[in-house]
Amino acid sequence: MKKAMIAMSGGVDSSVAAYLMKKEGFDCVGATMRLYRSPVFRQKNPRGCCSDQDEEDAAFVCYQLGIPHESVCFTKQFEEQVIRKFISDYESGLTPNPCIDCNRTMKFRALLEYAEEKGFDFVVTGHYARICSDERSGRLLLRKAIDESKDQSYVLYMLSQDQLAHVYFPLGDLHKTEVRRIGEENGLVNASKRESQDICFVPDGDYVKFMEEYTGRKYEEGDFLDTDGNKIGRHKGIVHYTIGQRKGLGISAPHPLYVAAIDAKKNTVTVAEKNDVLKQTVYAEKVNFIAVDELKDEMRIKARIRYNEKEKPASARMEGDRLVVRFDEPRSGVAVGQSVVLYDGDIVVGGGVICGSE
Repeated sequence: MKKAMIAMSGGVDSSVAAYLMKKEGFDCVGATMRLYRSPVFRQKNPRGCCSDQDEEDAAFVCYQLGIPHESVCFTKQFEEQVIRKFISDYESGLTPNPCIDCNRTMKFRALLEYAEEKGFDFVVTGHYARICSDERSGRLLLRKAIDESKDQSYVLYMLSQDQLAHVYFPLGDLHKTEVRRIGEENGLVNASKRESQDICFVPDGDYVKFMEEYTGRKYEEGDFLDTDGNKIGRHKGIVHYTIGQRKGLGISAPHPLYVAAIDAKKNTVTVAEKNDVLKQTVYAEKVNFIAVDELKDEMRIKARIRYNEKEKPASARMEGDRLVVRFDEPRSGVAVGQSVVLYDGDIVVGGGVICGSE
């Protein structure tokens, strides 16, 4: 009998994933990753995840399903590889994506290694995505979920062939409404539980407050600049802003202004009108390909530069170790630190971390 370790967050998705794997005949154990602890997590947290209540919910679902449950502590690794990187990126004027970093370093590295050491064949998560085999190339492919409104393939583009061979996504062929129905029909305690909305270690959504409390620093005000370098106002601290941001600037102007550039060394934020922040070519590093071993020639694809957006037509090629993506039409909100992910239909070709644009 194949053994599966279910990464259980306490939400309905991972709980139904555990139910489905047990139904398929796998020998299952639920594992809740302890990633972060602070006083606020001792309180009920309806928006985030990783709270004490979430851990209790995961344990109770395991009891309902008749499978063992354990908690695995990765707080030190999470702090070093996710939280500190998150803060460092913002302080450097970048726009981090901690969910991708968590998937890369925690769920599909630390937990997968832990599961393999314990003799498990697979790690199972509640992600909405699909894995299938390509008979022609012999490669494993990552595909979008059937429910595109819940698709999470964007945050999984970093998975390797070996990782894909030891991972299950049992919700990829289901719609969210079906998942909740399965949870309700089987009386799972969290069947109607709200989804987490925020970064797990920033449960109230105020990431600047979190950073100031964590570091003990107060981020200094600085100058807003126009594209000619003229001072046109004062900003609250560069960590308050991301590329493409329009709201909350507090600048009076005849036309809407957007954040065009952030200079951490000079502590300045440059703003411009929409046409001046559009970028057509995006460069990425730390590139990973899934559907192909390498990108030898220029490839027509569609690409996405943010999690909550539709991919757009583009061409992709490699220049040394750097991925170059040229969109057919210029894009706004291209932020260094985010990821650009390539798609061929519903198949994830690969992606990388945005390091520049023009």
